[in-house]
Amino acid sequence: MATPFSVLTRNRDFRRLFGAEMVVFGSDWFVMVPLLVLLPELTGSGVWGALVLAADTGINALLLPYTGTIADRMDRRTILIAANVAALLAILLLFFVRSAATAPLALVAIGAVAIAKAFYSPAASAALPNVVDPADLAAANSVAGSAWGTMTIVGASLGGIVSSAFGPYVSFAVASVSLFVAAVLTALIRRPLQAPRDPDYVPPRAWHALIEALRYIGARPRLRALVTVKSAVGLGNGVLTVFPLLAGLYGVGALGAGLLFAVRGAGALVGPLVMRPVLNHRTWLLPGLALSMGLYGLGYIGVAFAPWFPLVLALVFVAHFAGGTNWVLSNYALQGEVPDRLRGRVFATDMMLATLAISVSQLGAAAFVDRVDERVILIACGLITLLYAIGWRFATRHLSLAEPIPTDAAADGEGQEPAASAHPSDGPAGVDGPPTGGARPAHEGPVAEVRSGATYETPVTEGRCGAAAEGSAAEDRPGGPAPAPKH
Repeated sequence: MATPFSVLTRNRDFRRLFGAEMVVFGSDWFVMVPLLVLLPELTGSGVWGALVLAADTGINALLLPYTGTIADRMDRRTILIAANVAALLAILLLFFVRSAATAPLALVAIGAVAIAKAFYSPAASAALPNVVDPADLAAANSVAGSAWGTMTIVGASLGGIVSSAFGPYVSFAVASVSLFVAAVLTALIRRPLQAPRDPDYVPPRAWHALIEALRYIGARPRLRALVTVKSAVGLGNGVLTVFPLLAGLYGVGALGAGLLFAVRGAGALVGPLVMRPVLNHRTWLLPGLALSMGLYGLGYIGVAFAPWFPLVLALVFVAHFAGGTNWVLSNYALQGEVPDRLRGRVFATDMMLATLAISVSQLGAAAFVDRVDERVILIACGLITLLYAIGWRFATRHLSLAEPIPTDAAADGEGQEPAASAHPSDGPAGVDGPPTGGARPAHEGPVAEVRSGATYETPVTEGRCGAAAEGSAAEDRPGGPAPAPKH
């Protein structure tokens, strides 16, 4: 079994993609932490910080139906580089935020950065399986899942230190340079970041593609379960709006706010690494997802009653240990269930739901942050997540990821070569052993009705749900069947 360290040392292209993501995530915190401290100082209100956070996530949610199709239609390398450059230019606007009158410029700048991230995120997620060999995918997901947490620690901590020592505008400059470095790293990746596309295929319009993805997801109970996972933690994300205020409540000021963001990142970093064994036991995935949601909610309910700031930090760590695990488990499961040609739009739909949930939570917090005690917001967000976890687990109690899901084309007998399609290294679905042949599990009942008769357009074939949706895993790899390891 490949280890995260071995994947990093053997695979140069994965190192570059991972490094670029690390830099992008780090630059994000070099912007957000100083800005969230700067805006209350300029305006005297916590509302502006909440609005910035809501804009950051809400714009993502609105654009993801479109940007996910772009990740399937255009060269993903070009998308990633262009997104980095656009975000760099947007950050330059923050140098003009100097007073309460210019505070709206922060919303404009963060909105533009959010647009860039809406293009970057689905393209990066969809590209990951294309730069690693199938046997390395589980380990690569653990490493990639640690990027956000690592750079939240580094970005939040260093962003706060640099801002305190040199001012927020120096932090903004560091973020701009970092995005340039990320663009260079992405340009140096040699492997193609997507499988070859059919030159005769005419891509659907964005909202048509969203409907296509929703139909694809809606016909598969396992996918329906997986794309609703992240919303639980998302609906509890309003807690972030009170981090600076919570630090003030305990008398620890800006340093305490930085520590809250840092331990949040530490939890999200450690969680996926510690819980990596779950990735190798398919029967653990759905229960593990439910437990991670519930633990996040309980963590923040505990924060509301914690009498000491060190205990607050510990509970925030636990909550985001669970939140980071939740994110990586659901991403890994989705990558194994969705073929390359649809992966971008399915991931975009997944992230759209998650970011909509985050935006709703943060806007709700913004409406009350100046009216109620910070602890009320913490309890409300924690309870919402906990109740969501209980309801989600009840709704998915009859589902299991224990059995591999076959391609519909194979189930219909549409002529895939057994030797190629069943090989465990024939694509992302091969990790953990899902072959492309065999019978569909009985617990998926309704899907059996859909596979032989549904007709909606997909980018793979002339309208058959099965072959279009999943296809041969060998076909989804760049250049056909899985090549021998290159690193």
